[in-house]
Amino acid sequence: MNNDVRNMVKDSLILFAITLIAGLILGVVYQVTKEPIAVQKEKAKQEACREVFADAAGFKETERQTQAGEENGQKTEYNTPADASWAEQGFGGVDIGETLIAEDEDGKALGYVITVIDHEGYGGDIQFMMGIRNDGTLNGISLLAISETAGLGMRAEDVLKPQFAGKSVESFEYVKGNAAAENQIDAISGATITTNALTNGVNAGLYYFRTVLGGGNGNE
Repeated sequence: MNNDVRNMVKDSLILFAITLIAGLILGVVYQVTKEPIAVQKEKAKQEACREVFADAAGFKETERQTQAGEENGQKTEYNTPADASWAEQGFGGVDIGETLIAEDEDGKALGYVITVIDHEGYGGDIQFMMGIRNDGTLNGISLLAISETAGLGMRAEDVLKPQFAGKSVESFEYVKGNAAAENQIDAISGATITTNALTNGVNAGLYYFRTVLGGGNGNE
């Protein structure tokens, strides 16, 4: 075996050893951080639920079967309706995630907490939770993930979010100027795409509440 071959074999063994060690380290790090990350995600979810349904004593999952989807390479469970009416309503870029029932101390259903994933944001997906009472009143929304432009779309937390709270309407529309009607939302100046995405996502949640969950009958 000449020197060139020996060096090639040596380099290959070194590279294999480095790859093996790196893989083992990553595996250990994943196992160590998996549980804390899951705990933090659950904590964030519970905090968001409390934000949009402050008077609920607890939350439980609905019995509706979920559909498996893929988002950013990670398996995500969606409850998005598969019928054509969903896209016909303009919600083709919106998915419905986990849906929870908000209950009082006696286990009586007060309404729902719906997770919405809107893929129409300027900087990517916008994910939020919305709390809807049995009579159709929207308690408000809680933003879970948003990556819009700083100083523009990222103002959704301060500008758009408060405008949805305490409203009882079938759907919202955004206007450029002062909103006059109950169902109107003041758009963020210079961030129409973000405004449209969030408004359409909320409308999708309201539509899902009425058509799939059978809510809005005033029976709270």
